[in-house]
Amino acid sequence: MKPWILGLTGGIGSGKSAAAQHFRALGVHLVDADDAARWVVEPGRPALAEIAAHFGVEVLQPDGRLDRAALRARVFENAEERRWLERLLHPLIRQEIRSYLERASSPYAILVSPLLVETDQHKMTQRILVIDVPEPLQLERAMQRDQADRKQVEAIIKAQASREERLRHADDVLVNDRDLSWLQGEVERLHRFYLTLRGGQP
Repeated sequence: MKPWILGLTGGIGSGKSAAAQHFRALGVHLVDADDAARWVVEPGRPALAEIAAHFGVEVLQPDGRLDRAALRARVFENAEERRWLERLLHPLIRQEIRSYLERASSPYAILVSPLLVETDQHKMTQRILVIDVPEPLQLERAMQRDQADRKQVEAIIKAQASREERLRHADDVLVNDRDLSWLQGEVERLHRFYLTLRGGQP
């Protein structure tokens, strides 16, 4: 039977990656949209050639790989260029995710994406799990993890979907305001529940 797809999302510092790693340790097939976004611009892939043709070779590193910082600087100061890049990459990323998920052999598979709600990636899923965290704790964790200042983290939080918007899309919510072993216990509880579902529904 074809596995159903769980969308796993959460804001920066929510513990989304820690939850995803534990699902993977339990044998669940998992693809991260951030990984797919990296795969589509690897050397030799058509997207990289199109990006270089459009923006010029200054967005490439000497070894021919994409210089993400240079590209980011170009698109963040120009909304039209950002839209051009999104039009190129989003369908390719979606295709990459889909082909990876189709290889799943676990009863359900997981699409991990920080932008699940903001993009149409949630349409690829049958159920959504949001890793939620109170904002003061989210700020503290993200600042600590990334060695970033408060202003920087607040800007990232502002650019992502609001907590309310994510929760509106959620079928399941895991409030990750305790320690790692508690989070792992909650993941195991959800995993047992998910194994009872067909097509993501009880």
